Amino acid sequence: MRGLHPENPALRAARRDAMTTLKRNEGTATGMSLGLIDKLSAKLGPDAVISDPDLMAGYLVETRGLYRGSALAVVRPKNAEQVVDAVRECAEAGVPIVPQGGNTGLVGGGVPFGGIVLSLTRLNRIRDVDSLNATITVEAGCILQDVQEAADKAGCLFPLSLASEGSCRIGGNLATNAGGTAVLRYGNMRELTLGLEVVLADGRVWNGLKGLRKDNTGYDLKDIFIGSEGTLGIITAAVLKLFPKPKTRVTAFIGCAGPREALVLFQRFRDAVGDQLTAFEYIPRFGLEIVLKHAPGAVRPLAGDYPSYALIELSSAQENVDLQGALESILTRAIEEGVVADAVVSASEAQNRALWNLRESLSEVQRKEGGSIKHDVAVPVSRVAEFIEAATKACEAQMPGIRVCAFGHFGDGNIHFNLSQPVAMEKEAFLAQWGRFNRIVHDIVNGMNGSIAAEHGIGLIKRDELALYKDPVGLDLMRAIKQALDPNSILNPGKVIAMRDQDIATFPGVKHP
Repeated sequence: MRGLHPENPALRAARRDAMTTLKRNEGTATGMSLGLIDKLSAKLGPDAVISDPDLMAGYLVETRGLYRGSALAVVRPKNAEQVVDAVRECAEAGVPIVPQGGNTGLVGGGVPFGGIVLSLTRLNRIRDVDSLNATITVEAGCILQDVQEAADKAGCLFPLSLASEGSCRIGGNLATNAGGTAVLRYGNMRELTLGLEVVLADGRVWNGLKGLRKDNTGYDLKDIFIGSEGTLGIITAAVLKLFPKPKTRVTAFIGCAGPREALVLFQRFRDAVGDQLTAFEYIPRFGLEIVLKHAPGAVRPLAGDYPSYALIELSSAQENVDLQGALESILTRAIEEGVVADAVVSASEAQNRALWNLRESLSEVQRKEGGSIKHDVAVPVSRVAEFIEAATKACEAQMPGIRVCAFGHFGDGNIHFNLSQPVAMEKEAFLAQWGRFNRIVHDIVNGMNGSIAAEHGIGLIKRDELALYKDPVGLDLMRAIKQALDPNSILNPGKVIAMRDQDIATFPGVKHP
């Protein structure tokens, strides 16, 4: 089986980078692995080290099955001190480390190519909840949903919300600067974080666990590690912001003639209700069709069939705010003026959840329609509709029968521009065109001064794309930071950015299923 792209240069380069690290040690990889595994087992306990191939299998495959890697072992420390021990032993042996949380990433950033997988799932304590300071201190292995529930028990809200929140881990959310559906109101993970605890490549620990809104003592170090995908340090804990719990919430599902009408509607809501507009999600007709076809319990929300849909949520921390009245007033005027074709407004929390389920099921059901070429991009909010129209037209012109599924977070300019294979086409043949469609979509994004990576990260799948679109000075700065913090490149080598001095021979191929 081939890799993701026909020539798969990023995959080969990632393997080169991992092997470079291994070759710095004069011993053989086999000799290193046996001695290292024994040392790690002695220090962390035999239950912390997995070397059985069958037990390791789930740690080696990217969540969508696009990449399959290999590793000497999986190491599962239970606290930050054991992370330090593992990093020091690997650093001494010159063995690469691939940090991994819930392994729900979508860019291949957690796939190992040799070395060890450092699974943080056992670092799952909630260390502190300070409702007055509105912070929660958690370890990197905490499941996002558990953090949400801990905040809720304290009478607060932790607003990060993702389709994978029942399995993704806080460390991965931080490593990819996760966004989700509430960025419009609360911001992404970088904006939700006040402090970090990070184990560096040499085993030292940076203790930046401060719950401060103001701290001007030099550089803001935490922002270097958030979004770095484990290439600069291993995040072991974080201080996160909490917010007042919404006491009133209302949701609407709206049919529109297209993305331009949806964008007009977004501006009207933003101008009328301000930050009470918690979410504004865009769904195309094809997206709703496949949700109704494949998602259990999904019910068509509107009688008619429309080219585009918007899912809107208003919320407030106040109890007696008439959000439903405000929402219906805006929608009534929009219908009268032809901006909106039809709408349904929830009348209960159960109806809120049913409408949100339509949006949250969309990512999962796409795989049931065959191969999907995915793009996680961002453009200025003012150009979101223009981007969807231009990219759709360009892709459809290149491949008759291709089915565009452009959906996502209208309010922050983040669109998941996904392409489902033509019905009669073979999946492998379609996925082999990924590089060609990257050029089409990413060139349009770049022409709009946008970003080819909005919330999923770079990892492996976009590493070579980054070199095409990132400002050259920016790339040089990234390499300088990597060289300063991880001079031997043992932390997730080959991901995010290629280091210029790591360009030696490859070792045996890694294949996806």
